[in-house]
Amino acid sequence: MSEKIMRPEYPRPQMVRETWKNLNGEWDMLFDFGKSGADRELHLAENFKKESSQKINLPFCPESRLSGIGYTDFIPALWYYREFELSAAELSGRVLIHFGAVDYESKLWINDSFAGRHLGGYSSFTYDITSLVREGVNTLTLYAEDDTRSLRQPIGKQCLKYHSFGCAYTRTTGIWQTVWLEFVPREYIRSYRVYPNIENSSLRIELSANAPHGTPVELVASYGGREVAKAEATVRGYAAEATLVLDELHLWDVGAPELYDLEIRMGEDSVRGYFGMRSVEVRPDALYLNGRPLFMRTVLDQGFNPEGIYTAPSDEFLRRDIELSIEAGFNGGRLHQRVFEERTLYWADRLGYIVWGEYANGNIQCDSRGIGDFISEWTEVIDRDFNHPSIIGWCINNESYWMPDVDPVCQTTLYNITKRLDPTRPVIDASGGIHFVSDMYDIHDYEQDPEKLAASMQKMIDEPGYIHNPLHNQQLRRNVYTEGQPIWISEYGGILWGDSGWGYGQSVKSVEEFADRYVGLTKALLESPIVCGFCYTQLTDVEQEQNGLYKYDRSRKFPDEIYERIKAANTSPAAIEQK
Repeated sequence: MSEKIMRPEYPRPQMVRETWKNLNGEWDMLFDFGKSGADRELHLAENFKKESSQKINLPFCPESRLSGIGYTDFIPALWYYREFELSAAELSGRVLIHFGAVDYESKLWINDSFAGRHLGGYSSFTYDITSLVREGVNTLTLYAEDDTRSLRQPIGKQCLKYHSFGCAYTRTTGIWQTVWLEFVPREYIRSYRVYPNIENSSLRIELSANAPHGTPVELVASYGGREVAKAEATVRGYAAEATLVLDELHLWDVGAPELYDLEIRMGEDSVRGYFGMRSVEVRPDALYLNGRPLFMRTVLDQGFNPEGIYTAPSDEFLRRDIELSIEAGFNGGRLHQRVFEERTLYWADRLGYIVWGEYANGNIQCDSRGIGDFISEWTEVIDRDFNHPSIIGWCINNESYWMPDVDPVCQTTLYNITKRLDPTRPVIDASGGIHFVSDMYDIHDYEQDPEKLAASMQKMIDEPGYIHNPLHNQQLRRNVYTEGQPIWISEYGGILWGDSGWGYGQSVKSVEEFADRYVGLTKALLESPIVCGFCYTQLTDVEQEQNGLYKYDRSRKFPDEIYERIKAANTSPAAIEQK
């Protein structure tokens, strides 16, 4: 196994400190198929070392080739172990340990002492381990338990069978994002939220701090290296609030990602970040960005890759996925049925690319435990990603008609909670599913005949309140839909390429037939006066699903002239842009 540390970049781009240590690389790992590790007290370093463990390359999951293991059967539980050294200088303040994501339930021990438990396979979490570490060598033991077949935890597109099938793929177990240490002063900045107001060129900032009442805070915004705003605040009850009034207003927009730098100072602590000035709102005809209608030319992005599965092989890989989408004429994507690494959002911010943040659909149980587990993790997801200007909306669930008993109280409750966690963005309760309360009416329509798709769009005009789902032969009439509510075709296309893969409709027989069908379907949506956006399924093939615009390894499937036709179709004027 290579000694080179992969994914060395700083994992939290909106709150950067220089005093940190990347713990990616070679760790010891052992499978716990019988979940007997607790009985064997494997959390104790001495006991772990007695077991026959193997090496794993983090931050990659054991199912992936990049982990050095590539074990793809079900893994009910596993243990990790490593040692790390700390200097006296690093121990002068507080020591925090951050986990980008661990799927699903994890427990951590530092130097044989319990440090904490976390539930949720997609959200980031942190422990203050100051009281548990010492100068010199320290030990870390982490237990991860993952039961994708329990029907109790969100799994997204992770497969419930041994072999991947249909649109379900290889699972991810345990650690799958960067693990890192951070060294902060005794009094430090925990987090912050930004609320841009483009009407009065101001930015309100809410700060959470581990500091006593009365501690002063200084905030400075700059643009292009020039200071454009400065404000002061005071910590009151572990929180502070300030408003920066900008001397210059530069809007973050699609393809024009104007960003400001931000520095927050509090005592001996300081963090660097950035923000974008933009507004998002839903009106009867469309989603509006910065006061103008935005036609969402988006693509379904599932973020899987052949080598790392959930985890990108490199930071450049994350950037390149967005660039591939932009090159094909898309202005954004649905980050589909999972929570992506935060570096994906960083590149979306930098490249002026809009995204819808989603949760890992599936297995939401509408009881006290299920709702509690959901809310706990979803809150952490929104907290982590709130400041990214590229996120223009949240989608909680996907195709809820698959659920055995769609509970309107449950679905409405999750919508309401999401709106309270983030009142600044639109929320969709169940993409393409049974809507009970939603800021947009989105539909999944995989009709492969452009003329029939156009006729379906027209029928929604001629018969207000009519929504037809041809894929599942359902007529979904729900009171959430009202005439004039913006309609987004948030999944369409999925054109099957090849005879052995999975996709929608009859497989096309030539690249020309593919292009003709793609152009026809896309034109039907662009020309409808009630459609405010589309989302094509999908950016790349994923394992056996062969309906991507690119192959699974991100190489091209078609000749250059076919991609030129795709881009021309995607960038054609939409009806709502010509009103």
